[in-house]
Amino acid sequence: MEHTRLQTILTGNNIFGYFRYVDDILIVYNEKDTDIDLLLEQFNNTMPTMKFSLQKETNNSINFLDITIHKNHGNISFSAYRKPTTTDTIILKDSCHSQEHKQAVIRYLFTRMNNYHLERPRVQHNKTDHVKQQVQSPRHRQ
Repeated sequence: MEHTRLQTILTGNNIFGYFRYVDDILIVYNEKDTDIDLLLEQFNNTMPTMKFSLQKETNNSINFLDITIHKNHGNISFSAYRKPTTTDTIILKDSCHSQEHKQAVIRYLFTRMNNYHLERPRVQHNKTDHVKQQVQSPRHRQ
């Protein structure tokens, strides 16, 4: 679908970037060159069985997946985003999961933390503390 119908719509609306992960889409565009409401209408008309919705940036930032993207004087920066409904529940130490699966959670959290180029060092420090707290929590120890 993206390589056929959507590609034509994106090109016709001067879209700079189109990024999709499962059902989340981030579109980068210039407000002067693109009518985003028309683009949304075209998406919805192209696939009537699907309903697309629109979330515009607020205060020069927008959340996409687990990051917040900030625009700052022509530059972009990133910070970690945690949904308000995040539960911080990870695999319990006494679950029937293998040790490999239990350790994968911790590796994932540290890898994610170290791969983001965050805008403020204190955010990185806070994330490190958060991951350590999750690992050291009595209900999560192995």
